[in-house]
Amino acid sequence: MSTTFRKALALGTATVTAGAALTLTSAANAQAAAPCWRDGSVWYCNNATGANVYAGANSNRVVGRMYSNPSFFVCKFDGGQNHGGPHPTRWVHTQADNGQWGWMSDNDISSETNPLPSC
Repeated sequence: MSTTFRKALALGTATVTAGAALTLTSAANAQAAAPCWRDGSVWYCNNATGANVYAGANSNRVVGRMYSNPSFFVCKFDGGQNHGGPHPTRWVHTQADNGQWGWMSDNDISSETNPLPSC
């Protein structure tokens, strides 16, 4: 085996090893979103300011917006319109800032919504 070939092989092996180590380090540093927290009979979650609140989990009719953050939520529903994200069919029941009850897309909530009870 020539010296040039051995150097190239060693360099290639070092590159693959460094790339694998970088990937593992990045994955280890990734953190899950902080969960929603319970306060009495409601749950509080961090959410997008100005998020739409819809008449239903399968409705496009906006009944209000959520400007508060964090906001309170009552329960979750898996089975609404698919909107992508980590919980593609999850919607959460809440009261918009105008007092209207409705559903917010899980995509507008940055906290992990798994702890919320099912509706």
